[in-house]
Amino acid sequence: MPEVTTSGDLMSPLTLFLQADLVVKIVMLGLLAASIWTWGIIFTHSARLRSVGSKSRRFIDDFARSDDLLAFYEKRGREDLPPAKILKAGLEEFRRPRGNHVDRAALRERIAIATDGAIAGALDRLSDRLNILATVGSVAPFVGLFGTVWGIMRSFTAIAGANNTSLAVVAPGIAEALFATAIGLFAAIPAVIAYNRLTHRIDLYEAQLGRFADRFQATLGRELERA
Repeated sequence: MPEVTTSGDLMSPLTLFLQADLVVKIVMLGLLAASIWTWGIIFTHSARLRSVGSKSRRFIDDFARSDDLLAFYEKRGREDLPPAKILKAGLEEFRRPRGNHVDRAALRERIAIATDGAIAGALDRLSDRLNILATVGSVAPFVGLFGTVWGIMRSFTAIAGANNTSLAVVAPGIAEALFATAIGLFAAIPAVIAYNRLTHRIDLYEAQLGRFADRFQATLGRELERA
């Protein structure tokens, strides 16, 4: 007996993809690739922020409990963590050779500039490739819409050629076209949510680093007053 194709088979994602126009297929494949890339960025950045955040909290807590700034720097200052880089940048500026007359206000300003630069560098590394999430979130729906418009145009052209406007003839072609928009939304929605969530976590981490830098600068200020 010949195999009977049900309406469910006709509307399955694989069937819709295989029966779609070449342009719509390219759009679908591009959106699927963007979705996979997006999820890769989400997982890697989430894991990195979680790891860096927990290690930084322990570093900052240990710094708060330390009584000897130079001993703490010799022990922990070369770790590959943003707070350690802030510590290194500030101490290097503090240790630069100075003349007999020390302009304490200018030195504090230079230390602040050095620590701010270390914070900016750390945040740049943490936020690397997050712009891809923003791009996918804003562009993917329009790319999917382009595939939908193109597919519907092709469907109406085929309908006109066949001179048949029954639902059975119209539905498959329109469904194939609308499937492109669905894939576009599938790629865009997680990208937008993840971008907002990850940037919020980076903003919180930036505030944490700022508070650490302020505490560190206050410590250096006391060392400068004793010098």
